[in-house]
Amino acid sequence: MAHYRVFISVSFYAYIWAFLRTSTASSHSTDIYCLKSIEDSVEDPDNLLRSSWNFNNDSDGFICSFTGVQCWHPNENKVVSLSLPKMKLKGRFPRGIENCTSLTGLDLSGNEFQGPIPLDIGKRMPYVTRLDLSFNKFSGEIPSSIANCSYLNDLNLENNELTGRIPQQIGQLDRIKTFSVANNRLSGQVPNFAKGSIPAENYANNMGLCGGPLEECTKPRKINWKVIGYTLSAASVMVVLACCVPWVRVGEKKKRRITAAEIIILMIGRKNKKREDELEDGFAMIEVQQETEISRLEKFVTRMSYIDLSYATQNFSQHNIIGHGQMGTMYKATLPNGWCLAVKRLHDSQQFEEQFISELKTLARFRHDNLIPILGFAIELKERLLVYKYVSNGNLFDWLHSAEDKKKILEWPLRMKIAVGLARGLAWLHHRNRFRLAHLNINSKSVLLDKNFEPKLSNFGRARISSPIETELWESSFLKEDVYNFGIVILELIKGKQLTSSDSSERSLEEYTSNISTSSASSLYDAIDTCLIGKGHDDEIFQLFRIACNCVEHLPERRKNMLEVYEMIKDVKRHKSSHNDPQKSVESKIVSPNFRDE
Repeated sequence: MAHYRVFISVSFYAYIWAFLRTSTASSHSTDIYCLKSIEDSVEDPDNLLRSSWNFNNDSDGFICSFTGVQCWHPNENKVVSLSLPKMKLKGRFPRGIENCTSLTGLDLSGNEFQGPIPLDIGKRMPYVTRLDLSFNKFSGEIPSSIANCSYLNDLNLENNELTGRIPQQIGQLDRIKTFSVANNRLSGQVPNFAKGSIPAENYANNMGLCGGPLEECTKPRKINWKVIGYTLSAASVMVVLACCVPWVRVGEKKKRRITAAEIIILMIGRKNKKREDELEDGFAMIEVQQETEISRLEKFVTRMSYIDLSYATQNFSQHNIIGHGQMGTMYKATLPNGWCLAVKRLHDSQQFEEQFISELKTLARFRHDNLIPILGFAIELKERLLVYKYVSNGNLFDWLHSAEDKKKILEWPLRMKIAVGLARGLAWLHHRNRFRLAHLNINSKSVLLDKNFEPKLSNFGRARISSPIETELWESSFLKEDVYNFGIVILELIKGKQLTSSDSSERSLEEYTSNISTSSASSLYDAIDTCLIGKGHDDEIFQLFRIACNCVEHLPERRKNMLEVYEMIKDVKRHKSSHNDPQKSVESKIVSPNFRDE
């Protein structure tokens, strides 16, 4: 194992680089230099780059607003993806790309780049998962080092002027989902991909490709000594039969000789038939496997190595446990370079299989700042692992309900920040134009807090996605259940204590909040965490309490929807300090470009 193996499979490091914000300021400057070198090395006849790429700035994340540049976090100068299609750019492959050290996606398609693809492209872009150089004028051979881009999912080199043979090593890229070299000048045998097959049209219009889905490559005919042996042996038998049994009538001789020949044919044919049957059975098995749910999941999120994750958690040591839940146990995983992940190991129970798949599909398709980012999953026999970005401040429950000797103080401004962020995330989930999602498992344990105390909603195992034609039943039965549970979390934020089982039933909770709201001011203070009283936030606390009271109304139709709740909470915060929450339209917060329809 050279350097542990390439640690964490699939596009593991690629996604790690994209999600984890642990790079130093000096490493951020390399990405700025990367973009500068690209701008300097290409011709930009329509001034599309230079009109947007203004480097006269030193603020955090300023390059993230550049045309074609995507950063995972808007306040960090760390480029994750560079997409510059159809911009009429000219020149050679931009070698400065190696300074974008977190790059996982590069799209230069539809331009006029020319010359060879760098021989060391695998070294320059080691973590790339998507590479699209199609519809350019790249020439020369495809470098074999591209096979070192071991996290590649999509490789598109079609419509160029590439020559020579396709490196067979590319077939070893076991994560490839799409590969196309159509409309080039390539020849020779196509790679034998270990996983799946590439359609014939992806090799179309080349000079002489063969193998795989194309015509079989012609090879010098090999002498099959076994067949010759069978034939000679059978011929000997025929000679013996002809010479040693002369009294047999001609008709019988003929019959016996035909029978011997038939035996030879059956011996050879039966062996070939058996081989063909084995191949057909193998292909049938592959087709079945490709239709399994697990294979479909890989279209949504990255599959990782169970062995590597086990290693990163020290074989799921109890010392690395950071939380327990109904579905499983959460572990802290540490990579050799010090980066951290959160790995949820599901309990060994069939009942969680559906929740495992639900969480994967949900978090893979829905991306938002207030949802926990999922990095991947792993499956090994009965083991099921979910891999997330590690959030350093744990969950809200532990902050509010820690033991007295380990008491954590959560001041009101942070509690208000958590309420706003959680409401924003739920409003986004509930009020998508095309899809709406009900979480159905909201509580203080499912609210995680990053290093800046920005809330991240997790535990989507029970989530349900609606279609645009869902009836009002969806609103009253599922979305309003989320509103109710959100109200309980807000009451916990205010009270600083977990509501008792008698309080948290719908009818009892409505009576509890109603009694407090209509009682004296002293009763209202009894419902507030004592550490918050008298610090200048009382009015804001009371207003948020009233919003929470509406959320826990017994009748669902009397509860506000999450978009209305979010607006009300924003108004409370805006009233207190307008400069802390800039005026932004609901649409700009609710509709996010990070959502992917798949």
